[in-house]
Amino acid sequence: MRIGQAAEALGVSVETLRRWEARGTIAVTRSAGGQRLIDAAELSRQLATRRHEQDDRPIVAQSARNRFAGVVTRVERDGVAAVVEVVSGPHRLVSLMTAEAAEELNLREGDEAVCVVKATNVVIEVPARSRERGQG
Repeated sequence: MRIGQAAEALGVSVETLRRWEARGTIAVTRSAGGQRLIDAAELSRQLATRRHEQDDRPIVAQSARNRFAGVVTRVERDGVAAVVEVVSGPHRLVSLMTAEAAEELNLREGDEAVCVVKATNVVIEVPARSRERGQG
């Protein structure tokens, strides 16, 4: 991959990649014509490193208001997905996420966790008895 394409994928400038190359932070090869090239595996490694570094930044504000602190009571992983259950007071919250996300969070039963819920839809159901009263 040419350096410009790699810079775009990483969300940095070409100059930043040139500085990283000079420091030995990223492995760059040269084409026969002298163009800088970055291998796909190296790009993946850099993306993973940047994602990990960004995750270390503390959250200071967010738009979601529904936060439930609780304890992880179940973690089930398969090859692709994971189901994580958290009990928070009288509430039982279940999250379906990628197995990779569950592994990155290192979720285990008994761990403390905070579930953040931000729904785009709220469904309201009316029990049969309430409906009958309204029709009378």
